[in-house]
Amino acid sequence: MMKLASNAIFKSRGNISGQLLGGAQDVFMGSARFSTVGQKASTGGLGQKASTGDRIFAPFMLYKGKAALSAAPVAPTFKKNDAGDQFLKRSGFILLSFSPSVGERKYDWERKQNFAMSPTEVGSLISLGPGGTCDFFHDPGMQTSTAGQVRKSLQVRANPDGNFYFITLSVVDNVKKINERFAVQVTPGEFSVIRTSFSFALPHIMGWDRYSNRPAPVKAEYSSGAGRKAFDTEWDR
Repeated sequence: MMKLASNAIFKSRGNISGQLLGGAQDVFMGSARFSTVGQKASTGGLGQKASTGDRIFAPFMLYKGKAALSAAPVAPTFKKNDAGDQFLKRSGFILLSFSPSVGERKYDWERKQNFAMSPTEVGSLISLGPGGTCDFFHDPGMQTSTAGQVRKSLQVRANPDGNFYFITLSVVDNVKKINERFAVQVTPGEFSVIRTSFSFALPHIMGWDRYSNRPAPVKAEYSSGAGRKAFDTEWDR
């Protein structure tokens, strides 16, 4: 079993926060809505359907003094081959959206910034221990001519005594001349909701819920115990 260090740093591929979000026409206004990605290509992820009028908007919201934070899962996309088999085309992610405060309980939704957490990054956050820190870096233009123009860094830090957490997003956009930082203090109860809901969403954004949701195959009958034994799994032996 692999143990994670208390301080983990991940340099993520640019397609997580850039190319993936380029296809997500998410809207984060007063109702804090988000749209699914690629549902026309595939249905069944996280209970969301392909129909435009049947999408689900249920983000977890935190309204704090300096910024508002929204977290919501976005389903993966699949493609089918000629035989009808489905293959993962693009993993899903958990979309974090930050909007700055402009007054008491007032937020500038037009200045929101997004950060899409990959399954591995979600796992790192879930496993965060007391006093631990996770740092994630995204470059939406990585491996393209626009590399380095936009840089995003997300830090999740747990206070040593466990009485609060900090989630901080820094965004530098040299094209739009943006340099912003969002800091959200999270209580243990709020972080427990994040940890539990992210744990629930993880297999769904990986597409693994398809294994349990598909119809059960017809079981073959074997004429002898030897034939059945050949198909036993390791934990049945």
